[in-house]
Formats: sequence, C-alpha cells, structure tokens
Amino acid sequence: MAFEEKIKELEERRKKASAMGGTGKLEKRKASGNLNATERVDYLFDKKTFRETGLFGTSYLAGMKDQTPRDGKICGFGEVSGRKVGAVAYDFTVKGSSSSYTNNKKMSHVKDTGSKRGIPVVFLGESTGVRMPDVMGEGMGFTAEGPRFLRRRKAPWVSAQLGMCFGSSAWHAVCSDFNVMRKGAVMAVASPRMVSRAVGHDISGEDLGGWRIHASQTGFADAVANTDEEAIDIIKQFLSYLPSHQNETAPIASVPKGSGDGCKDILEMMPESLAQTYDVRNIIKAITDRNSFFEIKEQFGRSITTALARIEGQSVGFIANNPQFKGGCMDAQSCSKVTNFLVLCDSYNIPLIFLQDQPGFLIGPDIEKSGIIGKVINWMNAMLQTTVPKICIILRKSYGRGFINMGAGGTAEEVAAWFTAEVSFMDPRSAVSVVYGENLEKENPDQFAQHLEEMARDTSAYGLASVYGVKEVLDPRDTRDYLIDMLDTQRDRLSNGIGEHLLEAWPTSYV
Repeated sequence: MAFEEKIKELEERRKKASAMGGTGKLEKRKASGNLNATERVDYLFDKKTFRETGLFGTSYLAGMKDQTPRDGKICGFGEVSGRKVGAVAYDFTVKGSSSSYTNNKKMSHVKDTGSKRGIPVVFLGESTGVRMPDVMGEGMGFTAEGPRFLRRRKAPWVSAQLGMCFGSSAWHAVCSDFNVMRKGAVMAVASPRMVSRAVGHDISGEDLGGWRIHASQTGFADAVANTDEEAIDIIKQFLSYLPSHQNETAPIASVPKGSGDGCKDILEMMPESLAQTYDVRNIIKAITDRNSFFEIKEQFGRSITTALARIEGQSVGFIANNPQFKGGCMDAQSCSKVTNFLVLCDSYNIPLIFLQDQPGFLIGPDIEKSGIIGKVINWMNAMLQTTVPKICIILRKSYGRGFINMGAGGTAEEVAAWFTAEVSFMDPRSAVSVVYGENLEKENPDQFAQHLEEMARDTSAYGLASVYGVKEVLDPRDTRDYLIDMLDTQRDRLSNGIGEHLLEAWPTSYV
C-alpha cells in the first residue's frame, strides 16, 4: 500500500495523543465517579459528529512535549441536538489542564470561530490555572497569544465547572451566558493551596469558592448539578431555548398536550389576602407550555424569579417577583440577577414577560452598603436599552420605583393587570404613618381612617386602567391567551424578530 509508513505513523500519533494523562490517572478518575475530558465531550455531542482541532498540540517547551498530549485541552466542533456547537474540554489528567501557549491558541480558535460564524461554545471546565514553567520570566511574552475575555455576544457561551477551576476555566465561567456548577467543584481566582499560603492559614476549597458560595452569594452559578452528566444535560437544555447566534430567533418547539390546562386553577394558587404569600413559579408553570419552565439562579436573589420557558413553542424569558421570599421585596442580589437576565434575553432575541407583585426595594443601612442604589439604576439602564418585546402583568402589589423597574410606567410595550392588582407609590397604611405619624392609628382611629381613605384612593387595577396606565384588566385565568396574543402583536415583523442588541457588550459580571 502506498504511504504505508505515513499511515502507520499518523495512527500511532493519534493513539498517543488520545491516551491523555495515561492509564493510571484515567483509572483514578474513573474510580472517583467523574467523567474524564474525552467522556465529557462524547456525552455532550451527538454521536460521531465531533471533529477535534489541535489533537497534536503539545507544550512548546522541549522537555515537556511528551508529557502534554493535546496540551491538556480537547477542542473542536460537532453537533448538539443537530446544531453546530464548539467545545473546550479541560483535561485535568494532563498537567492539571493548566493553561499554556499552545492550548491558549487552541481555545482562542474555537472562541473566535464561534463568534465569527455564529456557533455556540461550551466550556467544560476543570483546571489548576496557568502552567508556571510556560510563563515564568520571558515566557510572559507568550501571554499576548493568550485567551481574551472581552465579549460581544454574537453567539452563546456556556460553561460547566466540573472540578477544581482556577485561572482560565474560572474566567470562562464568569464570561459565559450560563454557568452550571457540579457539587464538589470549586471556582476561584487561585487555588486553596496558594490562598492558604498567602493568608497564613488553611482554607478549604469549599470555603474559598464552593458551589454554595457561587449559587447563593456571588450568583456565578446559574444552576447546580449532582454529576457531570447532569451538568451537561442542563447545558443541552439551556441551549435548546436559545438561537445559535444573535441574528436568528430561537427554534420553535412542539407544544406538549395539556399546555395551559393549569390556567383554570390559577385563582386557587393566589391567596385573596395581600398579607399571604405564594410561589410565583407555580403561576409561571401554569401559563407556559408543559414542562418548559427552566429557572436560572434559583438560589440567588430569590425574591425575584428569572426563568426561560415556552409559550406556544416560543422561547420567552420571565422576570417575576416571588412573594415567598422577603415578601417580594427587591434587594441588591435580585437587581443584579435581573440585569444579567435582561442582557441574556436581549442579546439572543428572547421576548421578556414581567410578573409584578412587589412592595418595593428593601431599605436600611445594610441594604445601602450593598450598593443597591447603583444596582437599581443599572437595572433600569439595561431595561431602557433592551429592544426585544416586553410585556408586563401586575398580579397584586406594585409599589414605588418597582412599578417602573418591573415593566410598567412605559418601560414595557404592553402592560396589563389582574383584577387583583393594587398599585400605589407605597402601601397606603404605611403612607399614612409616614405623613401623619406612626401612632396615629392608636391615638386617633377615626382620623387615621380618614387619611387612609385619602391615601388609598382607587389603587385598583381599574383606577390605573382609567388613565391608560394599564391597557387591559385581566381575569388571571385568561393570562396565557393574553400572552399568546401580545407576543404575536409585539413581534417585530420589520426585523423578523431580531433585536438591536444594544447590550451585547455589557460586561458580564458588572451589574
């Protein structure tokens, strides 16, 4: 056979590169119950669709070439649910998947191709950070070829944190549109060992940057998974709601039988008393396509629920006050959460639906120290630059600045109210206390009642409708039908549903 030696050499080199960190390390990984990088890639992509780029890449240092197959990163393109997707999988069995000159070039190629050609990119993260021998001294000169983290959201980035994640795997996570973190994973600027050395005492990975911290305190974990497989399944589900790039709309899904049947029970989900709470997620599930509810940042800023879902097969984004947490009062975390979600939906042409039931923003010394003033206005700044259709429904309470931030007052194209709505600058009873004194109700009940009547003048949905503050007053059971009609009415036919993407360069973590 012609070129027999060349064919044999190619096969041997492929086999050597695919051996990763060797049998011993792979067996140890298998015993841990976690997937290795090759297994993660295989689980992500449709069978026999992945084509690797940079299989023969190694460290540029002569003495490390044989120790660095693929230079610790598996990169390439394939199909996920029939759509082209790029991937960077960190191979921890090779030098802890540390970043170096060669694998930075590989990663940059995948990212740049994704942005230029409209292809989503998935990062399967697990790394020790930078590879010290590569960058010490003159090696810093090679960092000019390193990964870039200024993003314009031309195509989605999605990340999973599947182990120890320091350096570029952490940077990719916080630059991504969506990040899922496996329980047991750690994400931080530097490793626990380096941090412990710097501070003079031992710090565990969990305390430094475990999933609980990033799910509930920083908000960098949009979802949490128990296993590698579950994390990758969540990534696939997230991608199903999004288009492949910003110049197309999301794919239309089939509508499951029974979608919308829950609307008939909405009145049973909502207590009549404003003093009682409920879980707004049940309302969203009732009015959307069956089993389409996909919550983002469930454990962060919990007084607001942000979620992707579908209505008649169309992807939509929900921003909904949740009275089950803090009575629906909005704090600094919930402001940041909403801003991030606005950027996501506007960048990828996903219409927004606001469900209002809030008594306003939290106040007090500790709240002010959290920078809430700036976060409220960041939210509004992002809101006013959002060009996808916005629909607002006032369910119950709508007080103060939250009335505007949550889509009313001209910030959404369509505003309606349930017949249960109550709208005012603040709760009428509180307003009487602020203006006339806290003890008036006890000291002079008749005068308090008189002032309460003044403050509570027509706070109903009908009062707001009389001045066209809302365009419709709804029976809650008609909510799905209303949204179907309004989504169709507000669809931008002139641009075929494509927004202006004014938020595409909004810094990912600056909220």
